[in-house]
Amino acid sequence: MYQVKKSNKLQNVCYDIRGQVLQEAKRLEEEGARILKLNIGNPAVFGFDVPEEIQQDVVYNISQAQGYVDSKGLFSARKAVMHYTQQRRIANVDIEDIYLGNGVSELIVMTMQALLNSGDEVLIPAPDYPLWTAAVTLSSGKAVHYRCDEEADWYPDLDDIRAKITPNTRAMVIINPNNPTGAVYDEAMLKGMIEIAREHRLVLLSDEIYDKVLYDGTTHTSTAALCDDLLVMTFNGLSKNHRAAGYRAGWLIISGAKHKAKDYIEGLNILSSMRLCSNVMAQLAIQTALGGYQSIDDLVAPGGRLYEQRQVAYDALTSIPGVSCVKPKGAMYMFPKLDPKRYPILNDERLVYDLLSQQQILLVQGSAFNMNDTQHLRIVFLPRVDEIADAIGRIGRFLTGYEQH
Repeated sequence: MYQVKKSNKLQNVCYDIRGQVLQEAKRLEEEGARILKLNIGNPAVFGFDVPEEIQQDVVYNISQAQGYVDSKGLFSARKAVMHYTQQRRIANVDIEDIYLGNGVSELIVMTMQALLNSGDEVLIPAPDYPLWTAAVTLSSGKAVHYRCDEEADWYPDLDDIRAKITPNTRAMVIINPNNPTGAVYDEAMLKGMIEIAREHRLVLLSDEIYDKVLYDGTTHTSTAALCDDLLVMTFNGLSKNHRAAGYRAGWLIISGAKHKAKDYIEGLNILSSMRLCSNVMAQLAIQTALGGYQSIDDLVAPGGRLYEQRQVAYDALTSIPGVSCVKPKGAMYMFPKLDPKRYPILNDERLVYDLLSQQQILLVQGSAFNMNDTQHLRIVFLPRVDEIADAIGRIGRFLTGYEQH
């Protein structure tokens, strides 16, 4: 029988955060089951609303969103991002160095498509946010994963990075604060990564979408603030800091050695123009979001919802026999490890599938984050403290049964 098949470009492209286990969750929901979805950092479904001031400004100005705008985005929104770069100590960023996108995801794909030729290699952390690996693969490149060391608070292994550089290496991805581990890199680590990039003339791609979701007095430094002699692409947006995931409002900032990248930037301009412009209604939120009071600060401070939920999730997980976890300093995820002697798991996707079937809790397996490991899980700690405590208690009881199995 005649079949229409997908492109060969998709053969090695996967995004298991929304993979087969999620499809089973949808099937169970259609049968009436209530699924607790701890698989995606989606604040809205757990009662984290977009700040009212942002909502009001979007509604008030919605009549301005009826037509196309500049392919890079509204001037007022890009100006607000430019001012944000000044706060972050990123030097020499002009309006034309800023691109607004339908979330950071669109901009990551666009950046890879403009940069990579067939066989070009990009260094990506393991574990990673899997969109990076998928975007490199889809753009005919090769994702090369460098090790992040759990014993060193999930910091990158600089020696491993050096060992994986080849003549085909074009760029290095830095995810900071990190998803899924919650690690936040200090200046010394960032300078070490920059020095490697400098030695090998690599483009730096810095994903900083959680740069305000920080705990215990942790500070965040933008990669671009430490480097002006290399091309640095910084990615950020409203989805996490401002709990506006559904708005799909992200931005890309080009800084550093722009004079060495005129041809590449021309390619980005072509791709930006091809999609006409990003969602204009979402762009209307950016200026208000970046100015004035930052409500995220209350949420991550002691007594704030995110701070307290992180503490409850961490305490509950580490009380489960055979489960350890590096306490995250940023973002909204736990990435616990199951002791392989107690839980000899060969197929972690099967583990999360069985958890879903038995407890109606949806997680993501560690191997979905492009690491050669079946002993980790990613758990979103966005539910309120009573719900997250109950969920992790159920996970612990499930693991006890799984251990015996």
